[in-house]
Parts: sequence; structure tokens; C-alpha cells
Amino acid sequence: MERRLFIKRSGFCGLALTIVPSTLLIQDTKYSIEELMGKEDIELYGDGINLRKEAHDAFVEMKKAALADGIDIKIVSSYRSFDRQAVIFERKYLKYTDDGMEPLDAIDKIIEYSTIPGTSRHHWGTDMDLIDGAPKVDGDVLDASKFSTGGPFEKFKLWMDENSKKFDYYLVYTDDSKRKGFKYEPWHYSYAPLSIPMLKSFRLKNIMKQLEQEDFLGSDHLTTEFVKTYIEDNILDINPELL
Repeated sequence: MERRLFIKRSGFCGLALTIVPSTLLIQDTKYSIEELMGKEDIELYGDGINLRKEAHDAFVEMKKAALADGIDIKIVSSYRSFDRQAVIFERKYLKYTDDGMEPLDAIDKIIEYSTIPGTSRHHWGTDMDLIDGAPKVDGDVLDASKFSTGGPFEKFKLWMDENSKKFDYYLVYTDDSKRKGFKYEPWHYSYAPLSIPMLKSFRLKNIMKQLEQEDFLGSDHLTTEFVKTYIEDNILDINPELL
């Protein structure tokens, strides 16, 4: 299947500025656009952990504390490159459209849980999907029902609710009925001391302008208005403690 340009160019220039408060419009050079999009190699730490140094060290301490309380924190996913996110996005797009879904419906389905490549917090080396590795679980472990009352990860979730912030890890996509964008993810945690400034840097850079140069299945169905809404709802409507 032929790949197509990712974002329609019409009316695109300046999109980033329309969603950034004027107080944030300052020069930012700490994080490059390539780095924020998962297109630049970054130094990652820990066998099977793959986080930036500060996030890694805090996770190791959190894991030790959880083990002392009988919780075996296991990483399902941490750092993802741009290319890895593209594989996830396109695999889902093909699956849904092959099943008969219209392209726009397929994209809406994808962004219930998966990001457009280049916009994932997993690109930053600060975020992880976590479960309790002790219980035996059948099927998809990243299922919100498994973290609720009576689920195999109930104890894990209760422990994280009480303790994760002590190690500067915060739930990103909370169970708030007023929150838009991605659905509730009781497994996705972010290391705030790094991810907060990275999100601010993300908002200052015209990353969406860069994405129009990329090449993805379904891209011809993504308009400027769609991307603007996606940023506001999926990228920015998160746990306010991470803004």
C-alpha cells in the first residue's frame, strides 16, 4: 500500500502557536525537536528499563519499595522511538480498515490509546506502562478492568496511588470523566521532574509542522483542524499535576 504525506499542509503554519499560552512563548533550546519526536538517540539506562538517568534511578527506588510491600513492579513498555510508534500506528490502521472501518473511524479508534508518531510521551524516556509482575494474568495486561476492584492488579494500583508520587511518578491519563483525549490508563506513569519541562518544550516547538514531512498510512485523512484538536485533547488534557 502506498504511503502518503502525514499532514495536509493547508493552513498548517503557526499551528503550534495557537495552542501555547503567551507566557510560554520564550526561547527554548534544551530539548531538540528531533529528541522530542523520538528521532534522536538518547542515553537510556537499565536493562529492560530504558529510561533517562534520573527517571531510571527513581524507578529503581520505587521498585525496591514496592517489593518490600509484596508488589513486583514490571515494565511493559518504556522508551519508544519514532519508528516504533509508527509501526504501532500503521499496524492498527491496517487492522481496522481491513476489518471494514472507514479511515477516519479507524484513526479515531487508534487514538483512544495510541499516539500519532512523533507525539508520544514514550519518546522522551520519562514514561512507562507498568503492571504487577506477580499475578498470573491471561490476555491483554493493559486492560483497565484488571486494575479495578477484584482485578489482578488491584493491589498494585492501590500501592501506586499511595506511593508513586513519593518517587515523582504520576499517572498521566486519569479516570476523570471530564478529561478528553486518551482513555483512562491506570498503567501509564510519568517522571514529573523531567516530563513537565519536556512537555513545555514540546508546546513551544512546531512539532506538527515537522510531521507534515512524515509518511504514514491514513495521513491523507488528517486535517489541520484534526491535529489541533488532537493536541488539545490528547496531548494536553492530562493529569494537571503534569502540566
